[in-house]
Amino acid sequence: MGMIRTSQRFSTKSVRCLPLCLSVFLCGFLSLLFAPPAASQDWFRTGTGLGVSKARVAVADFAGKSPSAQPLGIEFSDVVRSDLDFSGILELVSKSYYPLQSPSAPAELDTKAWTDAPASAQLLAFGNLSASGNSLEIQAWLNDVRNASLPPVIGKVYRGEVNDAQVRIFAHQFADEIISKLSGGLPGIASTQIAFVSNRSGNKEIWAMDYDGENQHQLTQLHTIALTPRWSPDATRIAFTCYAPPGSGSVLTAQICIQSMLTNHLISWPRFHGTNASPAWSPDGSQLMFMSSMYGSPELFVTDASGGHPKRITYSTGASTSPSWNPKTGQQVAFVSDRGGIPQLYTMNADGSSQTKVDLPDMGYVIDPAWSPNGQLLAFSWRRPNGNYDLYVMEIATRQLVELTRDAGRNERPSWAPDGRHLVFESTRTGTRQIWSMLADGTAARQLTKQGQNESPNWSPK
Repeated sequence: MGMIRTSQRFSTKSVRCLPLCLSVFLCGFLSLLFAPPAASQDWFRTGTGLGVSKARVAVADFAGKSPSAQPLGIEFSDVVRSDLDFSGILELVSKSYYPLQSPSAPAELDTKAWTDAPASAQLLAFGNLSASGNSLEIQAWLNDVRNASLPPVIGKVYRGEVNDAQVRIFAHQFADEIISKLSGGLPGIASTQIAFVSNRSGNKEIWAMDYDGENQHQLTQLHTIALTPRWSPDATRIAFTCYAPPGSGSVLTAQICIQSMLTNHLISWPRFHGTNASPAWSPDGSQLMFMSSMYGSPELFVTDASGGHPKRITYSTGASTSPSWNPKTGQQVAFVSDRGGIPQLYTMNADGSSQTKVDLPDMGYVIDPAWSPNGQLLAFSWRRPNGNYDLYVMEIATRQLVELTRDAGRNERPSWAPDGRHLVFESTRTGTRQIWSMLADGTAARQLTKQGQNESPNWSPK
């Protein structure tokens, strides 16, 4: 269903050229870019790691060494295939092209059967799974089948308890190993998590899930309202906007809360006057920037990680909010301000100096800026005068733009995966507010949540 919807969205009209750019086609799966032709295509390829040549990879069904192990072997293989298929850096060979016999160990590998048409594979993942009592063992290999004399590219043994959750964890780890090998050492994202807000328990609480939408579980139990979760750089804490629980004696205003992922409890953090919201971690985790009206108008403040020594860093006639720290430099911050009349995109140094409006080729509301991991690209949601809230990516140095969504509900709150090749976001394209992910070029969109209303996703850094 998600893939059908994606193909409907990305027609020749689904990506359009902004006035400052010319339209071009970007290799195969990429639709029209808003950029001059030829060399300027490279900024998006370089920034996302997409659009390069792709190896053909096959994943044979892992052999179960006993009848009880066979379903687990199939599950392991299916999860690995799904992870690789969504990686954006390889071409997954369809199972319908596979030879009749699949190897369970290197001695059984018939390389010619896999390199010949129709499989025409370059790399093959294969192995076996055994389950004895509560002990699970998975032997997994990745071989270059076009160079049979070479040793395996990967040879791993995974051991743990016999359960579906553990099989999925090992499958994600193996997929990440493969992706790391094929991307020059850049880690995969199959073992990452996404934090988000859901109302399915009756109140807006912070939830988390695996990157593929599995294992959705509630983190907070505030029974009021929780918003805008943000992972710390070491993934041990989540900062978010919260409201004091009933009966706490506190005035019901927005504050900053910190959830520990190690203890599954809130960490003590100071309360400030006024409204306090939209936290953002510095790349080294030593500081937290957020919007606060503690001195009157909503401005940006920065504190240390424990909430001490609050310092105001913006002074304007309008409200400033939604800070996003450049993860590469640690010295640049994007944020939103309505000081010019409507919410617009601004950048500044981390100390508040050199505040500059980012000029766009059209009017409209700009919200939710998010830096890519390499610090080159900025994703945001933009509602143009005659349009919807849609997602865009800008190369901040040149101001070149790509439009990622078009007329498919409201699309907001983009957040980058740590590989820089994927985005997660919220969308109303199915009628309710749900969490979706996609490749950073706007393709391969897939729905991750379906129950209740879900919003404000944030991808863990690891």
